[in-house]
Amino acid sequence: MKKIDKAEYEKRLNKITQIFEELVVHADEQATYRCPYKNRFDHCTAKFGCRNQRKIDEGTGLLCVGDDKLDYRSAWETDAPDPTAETHSTGTITCDGKAYQLTPGKTIFDYADDLTVQVPTSCFRTGQCHECIVEIKCGMDSLRPPNEAEAFLRDNYRLACQAIVLDIDKDIEFTPLRRSPRILTQAITTDSGASELDPRVTQRDGVVYYRDDPIDRYRGHLYGLALDIGTTTVVANLVDLENGKTVSVSSFENPQRFGGSDIMNRITYDGEFQGELRRSLIAALNSEIMEMCECHNFVRQEIYEIVVAGNTTMRDIFFKHDVQSIGQKPYKSLIEHEYREGNRSTTSLTEKVRRLGIRANPKAMVYSLPLIASHVGADVAADLVSIDVPTQDEIIMLVDVGTNTEVVVGNANRMVAASCPAGPAFEGGGIEYGMPAYPGAIESVKWNGGQFQYETIDNETPQGLCGSGLISLLAELRRNNQMSPKGVFADRKQRVMSLLPEHGITFSRDDASNLAQAKAANYCGQYIVLRHFGCVPKDITKLFLAGGFANYVNLQDAIEIGFLAPVPEANVVKIGNAAIAGATAVLLSEQKRADIETFVNNIEHIELETTLDFFDVFVEGCQFKPMSETF
Repeated sequence: MKKIDKAEYEKRLNKITQIFEELVVHADEQATYRCPYKNRFDHCTAKFGCRNQRKIDEGTGLLCVGDDKLDYRSAWETDAPDPTAETHSTGTITCDGKAYQLTPGKTIFDYADDLTVQVPTSCFRTGQCHECIVEIKCGMDSLRPPNEAEAFLRDNYRLACQAIVLDIDKDIEFTPLRRSPRILTQAITTDSGASELDPRVTQRDGVVYYRDDPIDRYRGHLYGLALDIGTTTVVANLVDLENGKTVSVSSFENPQRFGGSDIMNRITYDGEFQGELRRSLIAALNSEIMEMCECHNFVRQEIYEIVVAGNTTMRDIFFKHDVQSIGQKPYKSLIEHEYREGNRSTTSLTEKVRRLGIRANPKAMVYSLPLIASHVGADVAADLVSIDVPTQDEIIMLVDVGTNTEVVVGNANRMVAASCPAGPAFEGGGIEYGMPAYPGAIESVKWNGGQFQYETIDNETPQGLCGSGLISLLAELRRNNQMSPKGVFADRKQRVMSLLPEHGITFSRDDASNLAQAKAANYCGQYIVLRHFGCVPKDITKLFLAGGFANYVNLQDAIEIGFLAPVPEANVVKIGNAAIAGATAVLLSEQKRADIETFVNNIEHIELETTLDFFDVFVEGCQFKPMSETF
């Protein structure tokens, strides 16, 4: 019999003891977080209510969606609904005009199910994915206070899966963050913008190439995606790279608005909750891509390149870059700083989709057009591609109206650009009855003998005024002497004017003041850039108006209140969503990509607030009257 080595025996015994001790410690830790009522099939066996319980579609019982990371015991605060007990609720919950009677212990997400309202989620409603953000329009005090999972949200935004209704006798209204306003997806391009099909991705003999590198076998389609990422809206254009035709155009409201309605608020928010804004955008984009795949019967692996246009902040958030420097003087991104210091050859960006987390071919690449300077970003570069600016010999003007309005004046030899922080007023922000361009938004107004006549989007019941409606209203008030250039009503003591008393819609002096400041930002940009270039409005041979808002504005109204420079109306061309058109052109043409990379380097940029008489021009621009035709 072999003699036992006591030292070796002791060593192994100690090792086994250590393993068992670690198992006990792990079990104790698991017992703190894994609910004892959760079985090995992740089904809930409890006989009381818990917010982690979810109905199982097939069969009986409840599914436990607790993630075993947070303390489960707080979830037990929810009492089990008693099916035999009668509830006498007097409150209702409303979304998109649908209403449902309130019952205790349910989340906003549960009610979204009842109302057949689509709310996105990818974490089984555990509060981990942060996709189910909703805006509580009224009734916030009827909900359980926000928990740790909602710490990144401010104001009246909540996670639908975490917001439990406690008070069932008060009305609640909510809306998902992903909505579908009227978003302009089409663009008008000039014949000179046409080019031969020359995409970066091609296929030969059953092999897909990115430039000259083989990246995949040919699966039947060769698709590219052009994106216009705006502060308010996102447009995605799916393009067949083999024939240049658009397969699908889709759009959605930028889901980042829980971080603020304008660029500066988004920058501040991203500094405090880094990654949250980007996460929400990528989740929405991936959802849109999967819907495209299902609708057009292809797989996401057949998307081989993505081209991005967007303002500087939106673009850099999308590409995982820190944007804090954009919100501080001299208001330049880290990418632009590196370029100015000679550490980069271009401000364009190229990244792998894998790193950005986008659902496309694993070897696909994402390219962004270059920046121009400061807040004048890749979206303006795309605008310039769409109008084929390198071929423009006469003086043209481009105005891309949005939360930030960009103004460009010049021709192929010289060009001047500036960005105007217009803010969200003309998109409904800060205006009591202002709203984005949803169905029911008033888009035009006429004054008729003491009464207002109006038209709404989709001819639905009026709910408020969108940007074109606000400009129409201001112009009508001025024409009919109902308001002075300084925004004072004909009755000087009047603070609030009733527009549609039957619908409770009003317009106040405060509303006029907010619009005056937003309009003044647009005024300053156009006035100062024109003057700096050395021309007046009548010298402009073509004024290209870009963006959805500008597409629906009445030109005469906009010129009369000083929102647009008094360029002859015959010279004004509405080019729709020029940014998506430019991004698509770059996706299909290596030559256009190279041309715009070179062209943006020679554009002069003006910081408006550094202009010596900026304050004087701004004050003049706050008045609702036409811009002078001579400077």
